[in-house]
Amino acid sequence: MVQANVTSVIIFFFLGFSHYPKVEVIVFVLCLLMYLITLLGSIILISITVLDSHLHKPMYFFLSNLSFLDIWYTSSAFIPMLANFVSGKNTISFLGCAAQMYFSLAMGSTECVLLSMMAYDRYVAICNPLRYPIIMNKSVCVQIAAGSWVAGCLTALVETVSVLQLSVCGHNTINHFACEILAVLKLVCVDTSMVELIMLVITILLLPMTMLLICISYVFILSNILRISSVDGQSKAFSTCAAHLTVVILFYGTALSMYLKPSAIDSQEIDKFTALVYGGLTPMLNPIIYSLRNKEVKAAVKKLLIRNPFGTVLISALNNIGASRLT
Repeated sequence: MVQANVTSVIIFFFLGFSHYPKVEVIVFVLCLLMYLITLLGSIILISITVLDSHLHKPMYFFLSNLSFLDIWYTSSAFIPMLANFVSGKNTISFLGCAAQMYFSLAMGSTECVLLSMMAYDRYVAICNPLRYPIIMNKSVCVQIAAGSWVAGCLTALVETVSVLQLSVCGHNTINHFACEILAVLKLVCVDTSMVELIMLVITILLLPMTMLLICISYVFILSNILRISSVDGQSKAFSTCAAHLTVVILFYGTALSMYLKPSAIDSQEIDKFTALVYGGLTPMLNPIIYSLRNKEVKAAVKKLLIRNPFGTVLISALNNIGASRLT
């Protein structure tokens, strides 16, 4: 069997969902909708956190980082896939595949660290409200965000370089819709134990360890909330954390099912649909969840729409719909 380094492969072919032509059309439409909604929602969230002075707080600074991250993540995964479906080629160059793999890993890794830092931010805000402005000052927030990006990008670089040095067994067809690292590893015909060990160590550091930090933060948060005497205070505290917890459950649930599943469960088709949820549905829901669960964000969006003539028409239409339902 002919062996060649991954770096010597000029072009890769994607199988995607070609075995299911009818499903492929549905997946294309769903991915296009998810991408457009993610793009629109994330841009709106970033815009209001920059333009509205009431949202110049650590929580919204981290939220804008998360939104920016989601734009990069979905763009790296979905734009090539959507373009391939329209053109009918289902191919990607080596450099394109390497870049897609790197950005996918980097954005996912950064989100793990960023979500744990957002949990710490909520812990300080609820458990140490008087010292919150001092502890989470602008300099600290920038350092935390920068550290999250650096950690995610460096771990992704290590994983990507490790895989690209391996040899493939004479074929270059990836049974996936993107250059997902686990799918590319299936092309390799040499011993991958060292690469798998590196990936396992990084995965444990980024998934269970950061999730443990989030759980510890919320144990302290919950115990503090239960000590609040006023019902309104408890409700406000729960509301503040509910959006972040929902995002954490969605993100970590799909990520753990992809990267820490038992080796006996190895279905490439299931992996593809899990990747759609992990890479498309979760980023799409992030801005929606934070908008619906946060009064400050909703007020800022409404203020932004009022300044825009089209926004005024939209708000008027929504108010008319609401009034008609009441009558």
